[in-house]
Amino acid sequence: MIYRSKAPLRIGLAGGGTDVSPYSDIYGGAILNASVSLYASANIEPLQENNIILSALDHKEEYRFEWSDSLPVDGKLDLLKGVYNRIQKDFGMAQTGFRLTTFVEAPAGSGLGTSSTLVVAIIGAFAEMLRLPLGEYDIAHLAYEIERKDLQMAGGRQDQYAAAFGGVNYMEFYGDDNVVVNPLRIKQQYLFELENNLLLYYTATNRESAKIIEKQSKNVVDKKEKSIEAMHQLKQQSQMMKEAILKGRLHEIGEILDFGFRQKQQMAEGISNSMHEEIYDEAKKAGATGGKISGAGGGGFMIFYCPGISKYRVTEALIKFGGYCKPYQFVDHGLTTWTI
Repeated sequence: MIYRSKAPLRIGLAGGGTDVSPYSDIYGGAILNASVSLYASANIEPLQENNIILSALDHKEEYRFEWSDSLPVDGKLDLLKGVYNRIQKDFGMAQTGFRLTTFVEAPAGSGLGTSSTLVVAIIGAFAEMLRLPLGEYDIAHLAYEIERKDLQMAGGRQDQYAAAFGGVNYMEFYGDDNVVVNPLRIKQQYLFELENNLLLYYTATNRESAKIIEKQSKNVVDKKEKSIEAMHQLKQQSQMMKEAILKGRLHEIGEILDFGFRQKQQMAEGISNSMHEEIYDEAKKAGATGGKISGAGGGGFMIFYCPGISKYRVTEALIKFGGYCKPYQFVDHGLTTWTI
């Protein structure tokens, strides 16, 4: 038997950063994101031998351990180890060997929620194998606790829920990890047009989001008004984006993204840099009406809203920066698991 799972990565459209503590705990956050056809996958294959083998194919890393109910968290495939350790702690597993293999269809640090989506996929594979009765909220919450509490990795809350639920969602975040996921019923032609006009561009760089997020969190703790006000404005941006998409006012999306791009720069140092600014300006000259840096910022993917047929001109204009445009489609499914 092989137990498989996959979970979709996401594009953040509005409200990015307002899902991060302590802002979300104090003021409440709001995010609008959409799942796309890029995935994190996990496979568990039981072994005759009493060993645990962890293999990340995208990183070309593999480690073998004698069976234990707790694996050492030492900087080597810690996400895989963290999930296994928590599953053992909460649910228990028989003393049997297995191989856990993972793969993510986007680089780490690219801003599409790769780490959290991978955690959700791994939990899904274990849930499939152990027949655990976990719903979407359960899996997302467990993934959040593994990353943020067990492994002490800085970050927000949206990625785990986007991966578990899938689709286009307006998410609200309150204190004590209280999250409400509101799936949006968007007319098909609006969704097709949004997909057609949103260009996903990889800058061929990545970043360590934790450092940026730590700065952002510190700005809230230190009550830096400029940073906090920017987060208030980004929370409002998510409401503006939701109304524009639901009501088919897609011509407003570029301006809403542009508004968010300017606000996000005020949240913390390092979110954007001169390269991002140059890419952004070049895209707008070629016809994009707005855009954003995906995820925490500092590198990775950027998205641009390109009305009409301007995405072809924008694509051509960005060639000189050495990155590339990544094809994708919106998907309405979240975590999927199966057994073969």
